[in-house]
Amino acid sequence: MSARVTLSEEERQSLLESARLCEMIVEANPSDTGALESLKEIYTKLGDRERLGQVMGRLATIATGRPLARGASASGAGSGAAPEAATATASAERRQGPLVGRLGDRLVAEGLITAEQLERALSEQKGTRDKLGSILVRMNFLSEEKLLSFLTRQYSVPSVNLSQLEIDTDVLRLVPSALAERLQVLPVKREGNVLTLAMADPTNVLALDDVAFRTNLQIQPVVASELSIRQAIERLYGSNGEAVADMMSELEGAEADVEVLEGQDEFATKTDVFELKESADEAPVVRLMNMILVDAIRRGASDIHLEPYEKTFRVRFRIDGVLHEIMGPPKRLEAALTSRVKIMANLDIAERRLPQDGRVKLRYHHREIDFRVSTLPTIFGEKTVMRILDKEALQLDLTKLGFDPWSLEQFTRAIRNPYGMIMITGPTGSGKTTTLYSAIHTINSPDINIMTAEDPVEYNLKGVNQLQVNDEIGRTFGSALRSFLRQDPDVILVGETRDLETAQIAIRAALTGHLVLSTVHTNDCPSTIARLLDMGVPPFLVSSALVLILAQRLARRVCADCKEPYEADEESLEPYGHVPDGLGKVHFYRGKGCQTCSFTGMKGRVAIYEVMPISQELRDLVLRNAPTAEIREVAQSQGMRSLRQNALRKVLDGVTTVEEVLRVTLG
Repeated sequence: MSARVTLSEEERQSLLESARLCEMIVEANPSDTGALESLKEIYTKLGDRERLGQVMGRLATIATGRPLARGASASGAGSGAAPEAATATASAERRQGPLVGRLGDRLVAEGLITAEQLERALSEQKGTRDKLGSILVRMNFLSEEKLLSFLTRQYSVPSVNLSQLEIDTDVLRLVPSALAERLQVLPVKREGNVLTLAMADPTNVLALDDVAFRTNLQIQPVVASELSIRQAIERLYGSNGEAVADMMSELEGAEADVEVLEGQDEFATKTDVFELKESADEAPVVRLMNMILVDAIRRGASDIHLEPYEKTFRVRFRIDGVLHEIMGPPKRLEAALTSRVKIMANLDIAERRLPQDGRVKLRYHHREIDFRVSTLPTIFGEKTVMRILDKEALQLDLTKLGFDPWSLEQFTRAIRNPYGMIMITGPTGSGKTTTLYSAIHTINSPDINIMTAEDPVEYNLKGVNQLQVNDEIGRTFGSALRSFLRQDPDVILVGETRDLETAQIAIRAALTGHLVLSTVHTNDCPSTIARLLDMGVPPFLVSSALVLILAQRLARRVCADCKEPYEADEESLEPYGHVPDGLGKVHFYRGKGCQTCSFTGMKGRVAIYEVMPISQELRDLVLRNAPTAEIREVAQSQGMRSLRQNALRKVLDGVTTVEEVLRVTLG
């Protein structure tokens, strides 16, 4: 046939490889008409009449409803059935319409989803171009990991996690962005004349042929979820071509509104036009940096990461506690962008061997926004992280942070005590500063002298005397506390209890008529006591000074714009540590995915608290160095609920999801 004559050897080899893949699929599932249809197209192109006839016979057998033998290949039927098969297949398609739900049926058969979930997903799929797998993941019926594992088994090809791959820009250029978007494929790597291509459906022969023809390479398919491919295309092509140009043009007016202000403290910046031009040879570098800042503010990011690697340079934003890769500027811009940030933050651009910290104050659309800057030398260059401190986004109302009624009552009572020590614990980025500032805001009044020692001072609080710690000149937390005690304070806030000296001074201040609030890094409330004792603080001081310990985490909220209920049983939460209230059938909520939440189903965050008031019984346990487990048991008997238990309550309230609770808390 003519098709056989016009094919190059590489194209022929690529088609044969695709045929081998489809044959394996049919061997595992003889009724897979999708793979058989793909084989029909392949053998038509190859001009292989014999195998084409066998495939047509298979399709005819399926159309007429006759049973198929498992384990037989697609070429197992007789070749003489080809003409009749074509007629039978055509008539069957006219009778039945297009075959849908084949993937769904297999998922149901393996017990990964229920028939009801499949029906809902198929209903959701109507009128859209989305694949069924992506819809199932978006509706939280199936995790992306389980879908990938299933597709790997079905197609007998390896899977790939695109979020963890560094893809060379030369490889990306092999497949134009328009083609990648149209076919929903992504080139991953090239070895010789073989191009590895990530696809949601590796049996899509048309896509394989199209890419093979464009690249003149043999294609090796690997499986990835449709959502991850779409996100990777947006991220990688967006940073290396048209999308960056579009974004630059869209934000061109906005970034012009960004103004670097002269700071109000020793870490602030003063930058003039001459310094800016000296720091970057080309204006696009300045515009790109401003664009990154504007985009981060618009997306509600808390941190910006500029990360150098051996051959690539990427920009990531932390949004609602999760890092998202936004773009990958050319590697050649790495030094210019890093220098731009360092000049804005008044850092030494010539020093590349040591970490540096600084601060930038910007005005954007009449809003003043602080950026806390940190640089760190890595083996491939300086990594830069910018923490965004937006005063307008600061929530200082305790009732809106996420406290349950019992915890709020206990915490409010503790912060209104005339003296004693309150410890707030949690990892970096868990919202401790917001809780501290909210407590200070709640008790702040003209008749109280409040003093804080922070590193750094993240937000300026009206009517509060705030001090910036600076270890380089000897202004440590310990020395600041000693000075505070000569300033007639009523309330003292210590940003972090890092060492024995700070802990002892803070505790002695709490024992001499001052209310002291501080933070420490531990996993939960009971282990905070063990941490203080481990620092070397005597048990009698800990027992006498502590009033309350609060542990917290931040969990993502279900997006309010696309949240939808689904029926569940309260007992399904018991394996995760929930104590049932006898509610029986309840409604949980999940995000369907929309433009507001970037199709993640989650938008915004809520605090999860564990509050442990220090009762006399707990003081006695501390005095005799009781184990942490015993302290936890007694505290729970007195009303304390663990982080996991409080988080599961928020699932029942429709605030977050079970998956998010498992992500941020331990059982």
